[in-house]
Amino acid sequence: MPPMRPKPAGKPLSGENPLHVSQHCRVLAVVNQKGGVGKTTTAVNLSAGLATTGDTVLLIDADPQVNATSGLGVAEREYTLFDLFQEEATPEQVITETGRPNLWLIPASIDLAGIDVLFASRIARETILKQILQPLRERFQWIIVDTPPSLGLLTINALTAADGLIIPLQCEYYALEGLTQLMRTIELVRQHLNPNLTIWKVLLTMYDTRTRLAEQVESEVRKFFGTKVAQTVIPRNVRIGESPSFGQPVIEYDPRSRGAHAYLEFVKEVREYGASRSG
Repeated sequence: MPPMRPKPAGKPLSGENPLHVSQHCRVLAVVNQKGGVGKTTTAVNLSAGLATTGDTVLLIDADPQVNATSGLGVAEREYTLFDLFQEEATPEQVITETGRPNLWLIPASIDLAGIDVLFASRIARETILKQILQPLRERFQWIIVDTPPSLGLLTINALTAADGLIIPLQCEYYALEGLTQLMRTIELVRQHLNPNLTIWKVLLTMYDTRTRLAEQVESEVRKFFGTKVAQTVIPRNVRIGESPSFGQPVIEYDPRSRGAHAYLEFVKEVREYGASRSG
């Protein structure tokens, strides 16, 4: 039996904490306005997996449900992403150690749920996260943003700040439902806010090899997105479902599980794709 939830991490980043100066930072947003597709699980395991390679990683929990924060075993914090949006805290106050080498977190809070209303009349409200991340690009090699299951202001901010997108898609009948709206939103952001935004990888999740439906969905998605679809697929795996309740990524909770192996393979794909774009 894997160990119970570790002692909650959450020590704020001190001024003395030696973060590496990054030569080239990649900001990736994990997006899908449809809930229950494995978005947060992907963000957490991608971040943790990249950190195990020795790269410095900052995971940003931009979802008011706070699942990425709790999924790393980080307790409720005094300062969160909401305070950065409100300019009531500095990055040093908000960036939190996770108790894992090379992996830091900007936690979320339920207060983020009111951002759309709170900033309704704010000028340049779509670029707030981009401005926050600008100085942080020099300190991390990867910044991963977990977004809420909506196309509201938080997601638009993530799209505007990102270099690339990771789109998890569940291998079920309604996998492509709403995808047209997501693609339209991405295109609008490209036209008006972030012309360099690209889809890095579409990741098939909750893949059940016992069903023909999974094969059909995979076929349709690969036909639609072509080479953007990751070769790795994430299987239905009980360990993936269990790990958040222990405050751990599945690659840490049960490294020998099929889910952990799949996510580590996906991490390799993302790193290789990033390297191919560096030239």
